[in-house]
Amino acid sequence: MRSSLKSATELTALLALAVTGCSPGSGTTADAAPTTAAAAAPAPTAPTAGAGTSYAPYVSATTAYGTDSAGSPTAYNLAFVISDTTGCTPKWGGDRAVDDTAVANRIGALKKSGAAVRVSFGGASGKELATVCDSASALAEAYGRALDAAGAALADFDVEGDTLGDAASVARRSQAIALLQKERPGLEVTFTLPVMPDGLDADGLALLASANRYDVQVSTVNLMTMNYGESYTGDMGDYAVTAATAAHAQLEKVFGLSGTAAWRGMALTSMIGVNDIAGETFTLADAARLRSFAETKEIAWVSMWSAFRDRQCATGDASGSDAATDCSGVPQEVGAFGRALAG
Repeated sequence: MRSSLKSATELTALLALAVTGCSPGSGTTADAAPTTAAAAAPAPTAPTAGAGTSYAPYVSATTAYGTDSAGSPTAYNLAFVISDTTGCTPKWGGDRAVDDTAVANRIGALKKSGAAVRVSFGGASGKELATVCDSASALAEAYGRALDAAGAALADFDVEGDTLGDAASVARRSQAIALLQKERPGLEVTFTLPVMPDGLDADGLALLASANRYDVQVSTVNLMTMNYGESYTGDMGDYAVTAATAAHAQLEKVFGLSGTAAWRGMALTSMIGVNDIAGETFTLADAARLRSFAETKEIAWVSMWSAFRDRQCATGDASGSDAATDCSGVPQEVGAFGRALAG
């Protein structure tokens, strides 16, 4: 996704993918070489039926927008913490301190509604911390500083592009997250990964296997149902459902989950309106369909990139080939995508 870029119900749904990838007493430690991966143990008891599908949009961590609260989100995904230009120092967007007073005030305002905040690490731009921190312990400390500054117990790791295929940083990230979860037993972890209509690619599956190997407790896998490529000229709502269905079978296998638990451990994020991939336009009808599908399957939560795009552009142009950073590019009422995805 582009860089800027608790309710009880949501936290219950987030437990669906909490799994143990190695047997008890495996002795996995940070900065150590991986041990042979054992089969994933069964997930804890799945959430009860009817727990509901939450709505958690991606929002700017530094700037407030009038569309942030459309749909009354139960959580906000704060985008994005990455490395500064000098190394293993976490900063919002790479240039704003994680404990910046203005950001703290912004986060406090978001929490006033009772919503949780999830710190999102990574994204499509800049340097993800796992690629520059030289040890799992240093990486865990950097992640922890950002979480503490936001007062967050939810962490999202948006891994895409070349970073997704970087095996060294994938292993380092898994080790660091495992360290964090030992220090913070309540930390809920989401991996946000690209997906195609035929499911997660080999790199995405390798990342999840790495999480298993290092005993990371994965709460949700958030699928970026977008950016399929110019050869995919069909309906974006159809593609989102097809991609989720294909990935569902993969999550069952990777985590050893039942079909129900695999759905409840999934999240879906679409790029609203006009995408920067020619021919990709995610409409309000697509948003309504995705919400209905998610409710039927009891998917944990749905999201969008992004709340600050949830308004009509000044021209209302739905035919442009370039995605605007601050509007959807399709005719709509302010906040309409948020309301459609929230149901």
